[in-house]
Amino acid sequence: MKNINKNEKKSTKKPSHFTYDDRVIIELLLSERWSYSNIAKKLKKAKSSVSDEIKLNSVKGIYTAKKAHAKSRQRRWRAKWQVMKIPIDRLLRDYVEEKIKRFWSPEDISGRIKFIDKDIPYVATDTIYKYVKSIYGRNLVDYLWYKGKKRRPIVIRSDIKNRTFIDKRPKSIGKRRNFWDWEADFIVSGKHGKGALLVFVERKSRYVLMFKLADRKVETINFVLKLVFGSGQLLCKTLTIDNDICFRHHKQMSRIIGGMIFFCHPYHSWEKGTVEKMNQMIRRFIKKGCNIDKVSERKVRWVQNILNNKPYKCLGFFTPNEVLSRSRKLKTFVLENFNKKIPSISKYFNAKCSV
Repeated sequence: MKNINKNEKKSTKKPSHFTYDDRVIIELLLSERWSYSNIAKKLKKAKSSVSDEIKLNSVKGIYTAKKAHAKSRQRRWRAKWQVMKIPIDRLLRDYVEEKIKRFWSPEDISGRIKFIDKDIPYVATDTIYKYVKSIYGRNLVDYLWYKGKKRRPIVIRSDIKNRTFIDKRPKSIGKRRNFWDWEADFIVSGKHGKGALLVFVERKSRYVLMFKLADRKVETINFVLKLVFGSGQLLCKTLTIDNDICFRHHKQMSRIIGGMIFFCHPYHSWEKGTVEKMNQMIRRFIKKGCNIDKVSERKVRWVQNILNNKPYKCLGFFTPNEVLSRSRKLKTFVLENFNKKIPSISKYFNAKCSV
């Protein structure tokens, strides 16, 4: 019987929306100095609902039923028609559609307008989402970034000797204070596919480099490392990787890149979260289970260009290219010199693999 009475009491609580009569009662009880708890009990509502109502709909610190009701109706009207802010403004609409088609997220667009492109009328993230899902922007839905995660079965890995785990990595690297600390990981083909992508991400700028590999042999990986870091095109102070067996010759890799190599703990992929997040975004264009061997080099470069020219909230809505270009030395070193050598790297790599 006690359980039944409890359920009956819960069912008698009114919805959180306030009517005009409720607001009159709140105004009267506030004038009599009732507490929020007692007002909530009187109206059979949650205390937090009463507190929010008074906080949101007061005018200059004074709560009156008439003004509170008017403010609430106006807020609901604005929420209902906020999506129209984009369609009726041609400049804003063109800007939003152009950036979404460049695979910018609504948060990227909103932040970019707020902090950088201030000549564009501001629009919130939720408003852009509503616009895309409305009749005005349904053709843009396919350009949104979708999130999803599937758990992989645990696979026993061979032990890699003499590893240096991420615990011994300097704390300044975790704070992203300096350039040239990298993370690396593979994106592999499906069951019946061949090839893989080797992805490097610079931790501070989120600058990404992608290389299509025919296999994941030690010789192949070392060859790419020599072309990217060993020949002096890019600097590498540290490289954080997982416990893939193809990284077993890590001492040799360390000599090639001229920097230290740190390993994540087994099954702790979040310890190299920068490259994991980048892999998730790459999967937007190169689907999981596909045959990477059939992915063209041109598409790999196209995806890399999109990611390096996409604003990120963690960068203050600047792009990785813009972050690197703040330094004249880095701009010359990376954006101008190294990018020109990527096609030649692909040619050399293909020639090497064919031998």
